[in-house]
Amino acid sequence: MLTTPEIKELIAKDNIHKFYIDRAWKRLRKQVLKMDKYECQQCKERGRYTRATHVHHINHVKDRPDLAMSLLYEDNNGVIRRNLISLCKDCHEEQHPHRPNKPKEPITEERW
Repeated sequence: MLTTPEIKELIAKDNIHKFYIDRAWKRLRKQVLKMDKYECQQCKERGRYTRATHVHHINHVKDRPDLAMSLLYEDNNGVIRRNLISLCKDCHEEQHPHRPNKPKEPITEERW
């Protein structure tokens, strides 16, 4: 498992991908998806069912590397909250509007 200093180093080197392929993260990710029954928690709040395929850090890894492997965290009011939640792809993208959306390459010359 990567330590907080190691995660900080990955962030500094712009190599956070190494965190997301680490075995410990993959195990925790799977645990969170199972705990949430593979249901998108944001869609669920909206009264819809959507299969979750992503695990989202409420406290983003780049902002809080110390919480990167934490299921829970304590907010400023002393309330214990979830740090990792299961989301569908669309809801996860909503949480990261700063990411550029890469257009898909056309499958054929006909561009379809």
